[in-house]
Amino acid sequence: MTARQVETSTKVGYTADGKQPGLNLQVTPGASGYARSWVFRYTSPTSGKRREIGLGPVSVRGLAAARDLAGQLRAQILSGLDPKEERDQVKATRASAVRDRLTFEQAAAQCIATKQHEWKNEKHRHQWAATLKTYAYPSLGALPVDQITMEQVLAVLEPIWTTKTETATRLRQRIETVMDWAKARKLFTGDNPASLKGGLGQLLPKASKIAKVQHQPALPYQEVHAFAQALRRKRGISPKAFEFLILTAARSGEVLGAKWDEIDLAAKVWTIPAERMKAGREHRVPLSARAITIIMEMQAGRQCDYVFPDPSGKKGMSNGALLAVIKGMAGYTAYVPHGFRSTFRDWAAETTNFANETLELALAHTIRDKAEAAYRRQDQLEKRVALMEQWAGYINRPQVGIAAVQLGLAIA
Repeated sequence: MTARQVETSTKVGYTADGKQPGLNLQVTPGASGYARSWVFRYTSPTSGKRREIGLGPVSVRGLAAARDLAGQLRAQILSGLDPKEERDQVKATRASAVRDRLTFEQAAAQCIATKQHEWKNEKHRHQWAATLKTYAYPSLGALPVDQITMEQVLAVLEPIWTTKTETATRLRQRIETVMDWAKARKLFTGDNPASLKGGLGQLLPKASKIAKVQHQPALPYQEVHAFAQALRRKRGISPKAFEFLILTAARSGEVLGAKWDEIDLAAKVWTIPAERMKAGREHRVPLSARAITIIMEMQAGRQCDYVFPDPSGKKGMSNGALLAVIKGMAGYTAYVPHGFRSTFRDWAAETTNFANETLELALAHTIRDKAEAAYRRQDQLEKRVALMEQWAGYINRPQVGIAAVQLGLAIA
């Protein structure tokens, strides 16, 4: 058999090579012509049965390469080995090795279980895990630890390194700790990809030199119950709008521009049209029982198309009305309405088990990563219903220790 004959043969079925025992050209007809591939046929030295192994298409493996491979298989047979059994054993060994390799998330869980004995309280353990869940697991979680590279760690850290420097620094340290644990367990060799002593330290600016970013002041979530109670003691529409903003984790403009035709009381959903959303996409907001109560109170005195009208009763109130509410509340004047989105995000990340993508959807954040955007194409409304009810419940529930602090402030 020649290379030319191999490439042009139209003889359907098997044709023996004639030079290398067991090597056969297999030709099968198809809609677009003939498909040609190599098959090695032999008698198993271990079972005595006729067997065959596919060696790939002619377009990938030419005649000379096919003869060489067939010769190797022939040598195995002469040694008393069955090539197919040997190949299957290699595959099984490799598959077992892959199964036995820990992913980053699995390694992190075991590392935390070990390290938690060094920590003072359960809160520290939860914060440790929450940081990894929010920022590291979406891209590193499913990867075997021996496959994680410095470039992948950099991709996790870079987006928040200059904007959330303290968080990013803790995140890097925690990834490094997990990888150190994995290395000590001999799960990988070489340098720790999260260490600043390697290339990572050259690719990221020194955290201590980064100018502090001025974020919108956010109320610590542990104090949100006391703040909500103070809001409920105030009269007027503005405090109700402010509480509704907190309950929905929405932007000020979205709340102040809310119209009655956007509210579905039966479904308990507020649908904000695309033209009013920062990302330019329609956004559904699940309404908790407390949010529905506020809507019902506003409906009882409905004046116009806007849910929260200004004093004229003809249009939505201004952002200044919300600012005026908080500026008139002793102890809270440093905060701004938009900061309560961060309050919600911090609470959800540190105290709940909801996935990061669910939290991002609740905040209607723009998705930059195409793969993540495809995964999150559904808006996860059912999950967000549970999330917002849990948030409302947290707001309504006094926090241990906080009430005493607030009482002390009031007496002072």
